[in-house]
Amino acid sequence: MENKENKNQLQIQLRPEMADGKYSNLAMIGHGPNEFLMDFIFAAPGMPQAPVVSRVIMSPENAKQLLFALTDNIKKYEAQFGEIMPRAAAGNN
Repeated sequence: MENKENKNQLQIQLRPEMADGKYSNLAMIGHGPNEFLMDFIFAAPGMPQAPVVSRVIMSPENAKQLLFALTDNIKKYEAQFGEIMPRAAAGNN
């Protein structure tokens, strides 16, 4: 049975050119009837333009799974490191 489970595991491949990742401090999300489009942007202070560093397109079902995964991971993060305060709220304290 263990061998059968190993055959069903998805092997994730992280190519070297993707391993560094892209920093994003802004995201814009749009949707149509069949997909969600997420642009991840780097907005630098004082710069008039902000480049899109990555675009991800997902089905509505996968976007909802991402929502659940982010919610779960944020709860785990806050349990370990404390509550994440939104910038506006953090600046008002």
